[in-house]
Amino acid sequence: MKNVPIGQILLENGYITKQHLEEALVKQKDSGKKLGDMLLELGFVSETQLAQALSQRLKVPFIDLTTTKIEGEAVKKIPEAVAKKNTVIAFKINNGRLYVATNDPVNFYIFEELKIQTGMEIHAMLATKSSILEAIGKVYSANQVSNVMNDIDKEYDADEALMAEDDGSEERIDNAPVVKLVNTIIESAYRDGASDIHIEPFKDRTRIRYRIDGECVEKMAVKPAVHNSIITRIKILGGMNIAEKRIPLDGRSSAVIDGVNQDLRISTIPTVFGEKCVIRLLATGDEKARKITDLGMTDYNYEMFKQIIRCPNGVMLVTGPTGSGKSTTLYATLGELSKPNVNIVTAEDPVEKKIDGVNQCQMNEKAGMTFAAALRSILRQDPDIVMVGEIRDGETADIAIRAAITGHLVLSTLHTNDAASTILRLVDMGVAPYMVASSLVGVIAQRLVKLLCPECREKITLTDPADLKLVGKDTPVDIYQHHIGGCRACHNTGYKGRTAIHEIIVSTNDIKELIAKNATAEEIGIQARKNGTRLLRDNVTEMVLDGRTTMDELVKATYTV
Repeated sequence: MKNVPIGQILLENGYITKQHLEEALVKQKDSGKKLGDMLLELGFVSETQLAQALSQRLKVPFIDLTTTKIEGEAVKKIPEAVAKKNTVIAFKINNGRLYVATNDPVNFYIFEELKIQTGMEIHAMLATKSSILEAIGKVYSANQVSNVMNDIDKEYDADEALMAEDDGSEERIDNAPVVKLVNTIIESAYRDGASDIHIEPFKDRTRIRYRIDGECVEKMAVKPAVHNSIITRIKILGGMNIAEKRIPLDGRSSAVIDGVNQDLRISTIPTVFGEKCVIRLLATGDEKARKITDLGMTDYNYEMFKQIIRCPNGVMLVTGPTGSGKSTTLYATLGELSKPNVNIVTAEDPVEKKIDGVNQCQMNEKAGMTFAAALRSILRQDPDIVMVGEIRDGETADIAIRAAITGHLVLSTLHTNDAASTILRLVDMGVAPYMVASSLVGVIAQRLVKLLCPECREKITLTDPADLKLVGKDTPVDIYQHHIGGCRACHNTGYKGRTAIHEIIVSTNDIKELIAKNATAEEIGIQARKNGTRLLRDNVTEMVLDGRTTMDELVKATYTV
């Protein structure tokens, strides 16, 4: 089997076609890379498929680390530095043998070295490189958290009374345990895929929670005596005033985690037991701006979206509550519109993701750089497309509408509950209905919906008449729900990942007439549905019936009385 080419095995298993193999062989000659790596680079096979084929060829068992329980005792046998250097992780001890996952099972030097270091027989198993690196990041950071927590306890047990008196004075700030703790909190949040870190003081503890897939998950609790030192350390990172504790403060920082530049937005607010701090982990320029279709937009909605962005001038609004992915949608839209012959200027607060080829301006209210002021200046910069982070007041709305009328395409966000009520919100802000009618080209309302974990979801039959009415069915229907307690793959939540659902109104002539006549949101909504708009409810109902999400998510995202 060892002499059978890897391409042959992939072909026999149906992972690639003959054309794929021939194309990869031609390109491999020029590059000098291994055939497997070439196929991976071209996107013809997945990492898992390649690893399974290698497993067949080398007669080394394949292991999927994402679903395997990794034993803490086994992990401790190999130091983190050695694991990272050799891309290996120990996951089990059985009968005096140490089971190790590797992506290079023929490198016997590594296993000899590990045998000497651990004093145990090494049993190698094949895993994908990305799953090993992910496991190293998660497992060692979990151990690091417990080690740091122990250090913190030792540090503060001895002089808790003194800590309370000196209120986190500067001599204490650079205490290694606190610095380590803050770094560890940020790193483990990034590896867990968190969007925010909440550090909350209470009478008997400071609670640290991560927001993962839209849900707050408690990760650790520390002694209240440590709280001031943690906050002061974070303030130093964010360039904030450490002496000011009576008013809310904002700061920014960045950290390099696993080789990725991660931008952090820091916010503190005084509470009864001390300052509460929230750290937002911003998507960075290191990650490519994703396409709009990657964000969950259906093919049907994408066709309507294309109608809107084809317009050379007008206002396109993305609406929804805080944290519903509006900025991500705008960035994806800019990615589609950005071309060498187009001048795009943005006014944002803050600039969350840096996009190549787009001129992005950071707002600074203290210096007088408000959205309205920036927008006036941007219009003198000969733009084709203008993106305003958020329309917060009547003045900004008015300038944005006038910019659209004078031949610019303006993209922005607004906080409303559905697409139809967005139009009334602009009128409420003081923009004349005829101006809204003549400038608006489309509105996209969106929400984020959690996806079921495919590993542990459970099938149920929906029989409750009220629930059946919600999904538009008269007879019982089979759907899926999340498994309570979840599994290892989904952090024991039952859900894994989120996707966006959209409701798109294209501003056709009949919609424009209704807006000019000052029609209600309901009348606009009825006409939009006649024109083909699918409601948020329709999108999420489809996902429930397809087994991708749950009734709980349908109710949370779209329920109205």
